[in-house]
Amino acid sequence: MKVHGMGKDERCGWVGSEDIYVAYHDTEWGVPEYDSRALWEKLILEGFQAGLSWITILRKRDNFRAAFAGFDPNTIATWGEDEVLRLLSDSGIVRHRGKIEGAISSARAWQAIEAESGFDRYLWDYVGGAPLQNTWASLADVPAHTPLSNAISKDLKQRGFKFCGPTIVYSFMQAGGLVNDHLVSCFRYKECAALGAVKPAEIAVL
Repeated sequence: MKVHGMGKDERCGWVGSEDIYVAYHDTEWGVPEYDSRALWEKLILEGFQAGLSWITILRKRDNFRAAFAGFDPNTIATWGEDEVLRLLSDSGIVRHRGKIEGAISSARAWQAIEAESGFDRYLWDYVGGAPLQNTWASLADVPAHTPLSNAISKDLKQRGFKFCGPTIVYSFMQAGGLVNDHLVSCFRYKECAALGAVKPAEIAVL
């Protein structure tokens, strides 16, 4: 799919025409993420996206980061009703009490996993330490969720995470590069596959 006047480059068909959307696809989506905090941020934002379009979250992401203390789970884990009320009055984010309270609960759950094994290690162990490489030819081939995302979702919920159903978890896996779901016709497919071949030693040694 040719988008946004980028010449011969082909992109996944879900990419919108806005600069922020194109940049997200071209530089971020599908890139393997190994930082615990950054992984948590991606998962929380996917949860806020539920029922909305992703472009809505992208437009508000800077506001989210400011409102949520840079998505520092150690800070957010200490929050209570005062912070919930503050966030509910912030028009720069998605104002949904359940999702806000869910982020606080998920921050506390992140702390437990981080102390136990590292949130990054916890997630990457599910895929053997390296991104799963799919070979989808069209958007119709790409699943909304998989048995693996179902399993991760179930465990996250048991540990106290909220708004992390199988579909949200799979979207998170795609965004965080745990799975390479760029279409094979997309110019980013091979680039992300190459990035997935190089991983930190602490993740590689399982």
